Amino acid sequence: MNRIAGQFFFFLFMYVGMGAAVWAQGQAGIQKKTKLTDGRDSSGTASTAPNSLTFTASTDQRFFFFNDTRNENDQRTPVNVYGVRAGFLFPSQRKRDALTSGRAASFKAGAGFYFVNQHLDQPGLLPNTSAAVTRHLRIATVFYERYLYRKGPFEVSLPTEIGYGHSRYEVAEPDKDVEVARGIFIPVGVGISAAYQFPYVRWFKPLRWFGLYFLTGYRFVLKKDIPESQINYSGLYVSVGPSFFLENFTADVKSWVKHRKARREKK
Repeated sequence: MNRIAGQFFFFLFMYVGMGAAVWAQGQAGIQKKTKLTDGRDSSGTASTAPNSLTFTASTDQRFFFFNDTRNENDQRTPVNVYGVRAGFLFPSQRKRDALTSGRAASFKAGAGFYFVNQHLDQPGLLPNTSAAVTRHLRIATVFYERYLYRKGPFEVSLPTEIGYGHSRYEVAEPDKDVEVARGIFIPVGVGISAAYQFPYVRWFKPLRWFGLYFLTGYRFVLKKDIPESQINYSGLYVSVGPSFFLENFTADVKSWVKHRKARREKK
């Protein structure tokens, strides 16, 4: 029953998100010049802040330091968590000195999905279980990320998120894996992130589609999945690596399509 409920809420969550995306695209106004997210429009002149939502998405790989994952020296060891995030950049409704140029979005909001498959060679974490276990975590989240600074290629923001997680624990038998426990948990995370967008050189705009990203924060668990166990997902998380700016990519593609159409009409 818990699995069915979890799947229902997850698909409902994704359906609502897709509906919001379609609605937002339908509400976006058609402007004479294509707004680029680096503060210039298609003519190369300075532009004002965008007045419609901008879709954005990215992969999100993090290293979590769970309280229940430790080495022989009782020190926390990182757990690889893979995921994706998608949402919208919301334009600023009032002037903020820290948010200038065409990239002056006030905040970002959306949804994410994460998964973990981890082997725990620590007998005794689960009650009445003396063998090592493998756990499978699936987490759907909603997030709100307010920008503190967004000028040129730099941005700094404060992301907060809350999620709905489903866990399943298995013990390896000679011919199959046997499920020994499952549950539902509610995680909440707060953090700080920073990003740098590569500037393009002359006419080569694809360079600005990429950059560097850093994120760190702490995750709390409001509801444990197995209350009587020693399982604990609370802990620090860190993410650092390359980043792809989807909003820059889509803006450049739209600008290229518009210019190509204009050239055809002149012929």
